[in-house]
Amino acid sequence: MTITSYDVWWWPYLFILLAGWLPTNMWRYLGVYLAGSIDESSEVLVFVRAIATGLMAAVIAKLLLYPEGALSTSPVWLRLTAMSLGFASYYFSGKKAYIGVALAELILISGMLLKL
Repeated sequence: MTITSYDVWWWPYLFILLAGWLPTNMWRYLGVYLAGSIDESSEVLVFVRAIATGLMAAVIAKLLLYPEGALSTSPVWLRLTAMSLGFASYYFSGKKAYIGVALAELILISGMLLKL
């Protein structure tokens, strides 16, 4: 069964509902339902948090070391400097994410415009 299985106007909408929205939201609703009964210090949740943190670190490392598009034209040292100073400003500003992101972007964009 595909999105082009039936030639009626409503079929693509029903297909999106059944194949996209329902399976995704089923897990969301189940997660919300079960979240109240999970102990935050349980070994399972600590393991899940560790996996999520590792995946996020891998995505950031890929973006820094093997970027695509316009970011690939910037030198590695500029990307690493922007990331390091952005993290430092995030940490020393009381963990305000918008400050760290703004500074890292400012450094990266300035460096690319100045062609450092």
